[in-house]
Amino acid sequence: MTVEATGLILPSDVLIIVMENLGIEDLINLSYTCKFVNLLVHEFGWSLYLKHNVRSSFTLQLARRSWSSFDQVRYDVMSDRHWTQAKFNARPLSHPWRSKFQPIIALSASVLLVAAGHTIYVYHITDSSSLDDGAPGVLYEGSYSFADQREITSITFIPDGHSERTVAVGFKDGHIHRVFLPHFQQEQSNIKPSLTLNIERDYPLGLRITDIVESLTCSDDMLLSLSSFGTAGLCNLSSNSPLVSAINLDCRSWCSFICMKSSTPFTAFGTTSPNPLVVHAVDPSSLSPAPFAILHPTRERSTAVYDITDAPPSAPWGSSKQVIVSGWYDGAVQVHDMRSGWRDFGVTGTPAPLRPMLTLRDPWSDEPIYSVSCGGGSSSVVAAGTARHSVVAFWDVRRPTEGWSVHAPGNDSSPVYSLILESSRVFGVTQSRPFVLDFGPGVTKETYPFLPAATRSQHDSLRLKKNGVGYCVTQYNHSRM
Repeated sequence: MTVEATGLILPSDVLIIVMENLGIEDLINLSYTCKFVNLLVHEFGWSLYLKHNVRSSFTLQLARRSWSSFDQVRYDVMSDRHWTQAKFNARPLSHPWRSKFQPIIALSASVLLVAAGHTIYVYHITDSSSLDDGAPGVLYEGSYSFADQREITSITFIPDGHSERTVAVGFKDGHIHRVFLPHFQQEQSNIKPSLTLNIERDYPLGLRITDIVESLTCSDDMLLSLSSFGTAGLCNLSSNSPLVSAINLDCRSWCSFICMKSSTPFTAFGTTSPNPLVVHAVDPSSLSPAPFAILHPTRERSTAVYDITDAPPSAPWGSSKQVIVSGWYDGAVQVHDMRSGWRDFGVTGTPAPLRPMLTLRDPWSDEPIYSVSCGGGSSSVVAAGTARHSVVAFWDVRRPTEGWSVHAPGNDSSPVYSLILESSRVFGVTQSRPFVLDFGPGVTKETYPFLPAATRSQHDSLRLKKNGVGYCVTQYNHSRM
């Protein structure tokens, strides 16, 4: 079929090819030309736009399967607009815990996990048949406590088919175990359950170490573990003999990152040492004992790296797995591109240290950065959790001088220990509780757990906004103007 207009005759397949390169406004204008082209845009144009403008989000995966392409674009556009306006709903996911912890969060398409002490709190992700029904919810399902009261120090999802409820859990005593989290029965969920899991000690994963399992990360079938004293172990989860190799960094270690999708698969380690961020190659049979890249900071006193993540997919430098983002002791967030040749040849070391191509800072704070994550509006935002006052800082890498920060709900004095940034949601956790900042449309009182009024013993300083959905938080811009 062809589209005929004054001076124009185009087959529909040519129009579809043209649509591949059009933005939002152009697609909207094109849809106004005639009924046939409007149908063509709705059938092909919006899905092509989504293909070229990916928004990574675990909690929206189920809903997006039901939403039309137009609804998905509409949600993304409204979310991106809210990011540029720093407009969101802040919600705590629980009242403060009775004790203070150093918790960790993990997220899949079906559940959000919060590991604190010897307990894993589970929040299930609900579906939404259309955008008009509201945003998908994240609701409390229950908690699992380990019978032997061993403290959890790290957790990550690992491949298990399609259930997305299998995790690798690291403990303070050096054990690493595979754990499946069964679904709660409906009658259990209504009474806020606590299910005890008995871990089989004869089925450990990878290396048995003698100190704290500080970090666990997974890419494809490869699981990387790191202990606090620098023992790193690489495991192939698809193998009957999972341990591939182990190396010792010989320094106080904090975080690890593994990427098997890069052209050269690699691991990165954050430590307290003269070279706090190093990158090691991974081959099918071993983890290289010597780094192939040393990533340097911009200040000499930056002696530690506390978290590492991959870069925003829609950054100006392109979507590359060879770009990583790290949080440093001196309050800087550094972006390193391992394709770059900008090296610090005046510093001793082999290989010559690689300089960062971008440094992000909150000018009002030099607090250490404990957690980093990337995604957000237009998939170009970097988020960083700081060491005090539950502050989360944000920068759009397209406009890195226009950052801003916000205190988590409740204004806890704690660090933000863990962050996960999606297209429209930021999940974080302090020493007292988990929280979410939601930039998307369709958020209602029912989207997140209802919190009854705090008891006198809970000492909760939460204050609900007039809209009855979000809670009051303190924000500030990084600009000194």
